[in-house]
Amino acid sequence: MRNGIIGAGNWVLDKVKNIDRWPGEGNLCNITGEVFAPGGGPANVLFDINAADPALPLYAAGKLGADSEGDYLMAEIERRGIDGKNMKRSSKVPTSYTDVMSGNGKRTFFHCRGANAELCCEDLENIDVPAKFFYLGYLLLLDSLDAADSEYGTKAVRLLKTMREKGYKTVVDFVSEAPEKFRSAVLPALPYIDILIVNEVETACCCGFDLRSADGKLLWQKLPEAVDFMLENGVRETVVIHFPEGACAKARDGEYIYRPSCFISREEIVGSNGAGDAFCAGVMYALHQEWPLEKALALGGASSNFNLRSATASGGAVSLEKMLDYLKECKFEALPEGMSENYGK
Repeated sequence: MRNGIIGAGNWVLDKVKNIDRWPGEGNLCNITGEVFAPGGGPANVLFDINAADPALPLYAAGKLGADSEGDYLMAEIERRGIDGKNMKRSSKVPTSYTDVMSGNGKRTFFHCRGANAELCCEDLENIDVPAKFFYLGYLLLLDSLDAADSEYGTKAVRLLKTMREKGYKTVVDFVSEAPEKFRSAVLPALPYIDILIVNEVETACCCGFDLRSADGKLLWQKLPEAVDFMLENGVRETVVIHFPEGACAKARDGEYIYRPSCFISREEIVGSNGAGDAFCAGVMYALHQEWPLEKALALGGASSNFNLRSATASGGAVSLEKMLDYLKECKFEALPEGMSENYGK
């Protein structure tokens, strides 16, 4: 019986700098704190899940440089007891890194692709472990995998097909990129994705219609249409869309669900770096354990809420017991204006 999760894709060293404000061009702001930490989709997801349940088998897969930053990330993988045998090292390019400017609960990224740009199908397609899920993140930020493929559209699609044929359920996340790239690179991948977990910005890029108004309000009435668009275009099992106000989801054979976020005050927010990945980790863990979809959204919300209390991408991760206890007593964000309490039930 399959058990465990493979986390493949972008492995990054995050250089998180807390700033007091965002300066205009040519102006100055103050760095009030700085910390180095693991980052990137697979690192964030695996490390969050490891904190929740250290007994669950986890497998790291990706490419690092042959440098001290790569040594640091390998040490972090080993420290958590995660299997790192499928981590490759490049002698040509450095480990990927991101300068994360974090302030007022928001963040901006300056990214160096590094060794992640070399990660290709051949690095991943021969993985042979008894895991249940194969997570790949982030599409649109993996140059070799995002490259064109004459038969499948992109190399990433070919990889997802291969991993499904090997018996893994595929779970995919994207990075927020230019809309035109979504239409050409992401849509061909949907039929080879079992579970899709994305935010509202990425969803809008795929669907071709806005999910926020010009003044930034969530267009919640359009969310069911967006979920259905993803399913109709090929996602095999479940679509989950998350956003600061909450999350919505639908399984192919189920009903649409909406759940508001766990409330957190602005004063409690240290940074939002990795908040989406923390949500993904909670949802993925719950679905791996075959929990109901509504409970998966709840755990994703709790995981994201704890993440917001740390400046780093996985520094806020806590145990499963602590998240479940929190959900028993937490308050929730107000529903968007005009939405009734039974919406999506």
